Amino acid sequence: MLLCKIMTQDSQDVTNLLSGQIALKYSGKELDAMKAVAAAHTSRSLLEFEKALSVYEKELSEDLIVHSHLSALYDTLLEQNLLRLIEPFSKVEVSHIAERINLEESVVESKLSQLVLDKKLNGTLDQSAGCLIVFPESDIGKS
Repeated sequence: MLLCKIMTQDSQDVTNLLSGQIALKYSGKELDAMKAVAAAHTSRSLLEFEKALSVYEKELSEDLIVHSHLSALYDTLLEQNLLRLIEPFSKVEVSHIAERINLEESVVESKLSQLVLDKKLNGTLDQSAGCLIVFPESDIGKS
């Protein structure tokens, strides 16, 4: 149930659920792991999310269903953070984005190309210059 709350963008409800009397009898590392994931999701922090995954690796990676949902959640967080980061730019170097988000340049470039191909980002990657060119919103669908 906690993972469902996190996946449906209701991660603040996790804290409310875990602070109730009923949750006290179920307390343990599994609930601490979900609380850490919810906190990372609420703050939209990839660094906190990765930290929670490493600290609670056993609790979060053993169950394949939980692991697959957390992978999807990580992709969503990365996507949101990238879109928010590049919003003010019309042209930005991929290395600058990678530096700002604390990820490898190849990971950022791959995710940006996926966003462009999925039409979630109106732009193009200039790999020879190592930059992302973002088109104005009004140009969507005209080409």
